[in-house]
Amino acid sequence: MQTNDKVVYFSGSLVFFDLETTGLGQNCDIVQLAAVSGGHTLSLYVFPRSQIQRGAAKVTGFRVRKHRLYQNRQPVLTNSLREVLVSFIVFLQMLGRPLLLGHNICRFDCPVLSRALDEVDLRCEFLSSVSGFVDTLPLAREMLKERGLHCFKQEKLVEELLGVRYKAHDALEDVQALQALYNALEPSPELLRRNVGNNVQTKKATALTGHLPTQHPAWLPLKQQVPEGGDVSDGMM
Repeated sequence: MQTNDKVVYFSGSLVFFDLETTGLGQNCDIVQLAAVSGGHTLSLYVFPRSQIQRGAAKVTGFRVRKHRLYQNRQPVLTNSLREVLVSFIVFLQMLGRPLLLGHNICRFDCPVLSRALDEVDLRCEFLSSVSGFVDTLPLAREMLKERGLHCFKQEKLVEELLGVRYKAHDALEDVQALQALYNALEPSPELLRRNVGNNVQTKKATALTGHLPTQHPAWLPLKQQVPEGGDVSDGMM
């Protein structure tokens, strides 16, 4: 899904990101990581160590055959998990400690990403490369509460607000669609500021933190893992 390059700024750039994984559990492996900020895009693939669950394969189109990763029957080039995460960090650093946004990231993407960062010892580098996190799922619920919507899955919101359907569950398509959806919603700076960090209050969503305008108790355990003086920073898969 192609979008325009408009991005609303919040003390710097906004980066929209998404993961595709081998399943829905938080112990699943990352298969694809994609991010977009205006016209800047990143999309990389990881060869999974665990088996791709049947339900995930049906939704995402990812399958492993003869030690190669395929998406919708087309082979894709893969990198190691560390290489992919380092590339993501470089992408974020290029944009000057942006605000990181995703749909339903508190319940799914952030815990999965946190575990992966710990595995390759890149948590501190990552957290120092971002300004904070916003989950667009509760943001959309707050902004659209008067419309009587019953489903807030990203693809449904894109269809409702933008009048288009797109190839959901491809991470690059998802982040491009989310950027377009965000631009259509046009949240005020005040509303966006209120949602930075306010979405990370459940046990499942305390995995990643940001250097926030207002500190929240959920950040404190992770801040203790960062050296003194350092920064802390309905649709799944």
